[in-house]
Amino acid sequence: MANKNIVSRSLTIVFVVLAIITALLSLIFSNLMVNELAAEERNNLEVWALATESMMSEVTDAELVLTILQSNTTIPVIMYDRSIQRIESHNIKLPKENEESFLLDKIEKFKRKHEPIVLSEMNQILYYDDSYILKRLQLYPYLQLIVIALFIGLAFLTLNHSQRAEKNRVWVGLSKETAHQLGTPISSLMAWSEYLKLKDPDNVLLSEIDKDTDRLQMIAERFSKIGSEPDLKPANLQDVVKNSLSYMEKRISERVYLKVSFPEQPIYVMMNEPLFSWVVENLTKNGVDAMKGEGEIAFSITEDNKRVFLDVKDSGKGIPKSKYRKIFSPGYTTKERGWGLGLSLVKRIIEVNHKGRIFVKQSEAGKGTTFRIILKKAE
Repeated sequence: MANKNIVSRSLTIVFVVLAIITALLSLIFSNLMVNELAAEERNNLEVWALATESMMSEVTDAELVLTILQSNTTIPVIMYDRSIQRIESHNIKLPKENEESFLLDKIEKFKRKHEPIVLSEMNQILYYDDSYILKRLQLYPYLQLIVIALFIGLAFLTLNHSQRAEKNRVWVGLSKETAHQLGTPISSLMAWSEYLKLKDPDNVLLSEIDKDTDRLQMIAERFSKIGSEPDLKPANLQDVVKNSLSYMEKRISERVYLKVSFPEQPIYVMMNEPLFSWVVENLTKNGVDAMKGEGEIAFSITEDNKRVFLDVKDSGKGIPKSKYRKIFSPGYTTKERGWGLGLSLVKRIIEVNHKGRIFVKQSEAGKGTTFRIILKKAE
């Protein structure tokens, strides 16, 4: 899997580099074409200006000059006669009112873009803009860059989706296999327990063995549900959390105090109880590890019109802000031992199976961390 990820990343990098090179070459080539066309348009306009001057003087071939004048159908032009202060325009759509002020504004814009052409003999100045074809050509490289950027974004999204799908397949495979492997010894333990009850019905230890067997069976059920669509039912959030904490209380350090602050009225959310209990247990274990087996973990529930908020606050060492998201990544752990799957599993159960959210609400070094879970209320 690691090799596949390396290959896919390498191919993505190669694709991005080629796309960037293609975009740069296209931009350079397009700019060269734009500059050449702009120079050609100015040359044509200078010829047009000379033809205009010729019309005002003695010309041997007036028909040829007239043809040249009429050939300009794309370049916007404004002719300003300094002698009589008259303004004429060509290839410019004029408004019905305030034509002169409109043309004066255009002159200022044209001056910023191109050096005007001076007709000395006629005492006139020719202002012009890029033709409509040239303007469209100038936009083309940027449109091309946008298209290439979209392709690059699509490539990254595809890669990201592929990696997520691969992770999901790993999760599902691991969960199903774990549930399958646990099934055989659990069935065997249940059979041995029933056999021993026949021999010694009053044995107190057998009831404890049954409890642990039931616990193992629930764990196997949790793993089996990770790879399938969970059955969500309305459940009282306070009861589910209290039941999970009741189980954890006997299995953590006596120096860890579990505190709850819940509303009196029941709050119902759509959930799968075995999976959500797993979330509470994992967050509790995470808090105990952060506090090194001594401190307080507080569970509080608040609500608004549509959502329910479960906050889990420990008094541990805290989490740097730069690690707020990273702690939910598979394999991330600060412990010497462990797989680093606890918080990743919690995130998956909340966001994938329950369509909720979990994040680090607040954390301060030496004072602790608060995780927030957001769930929708049951309708």
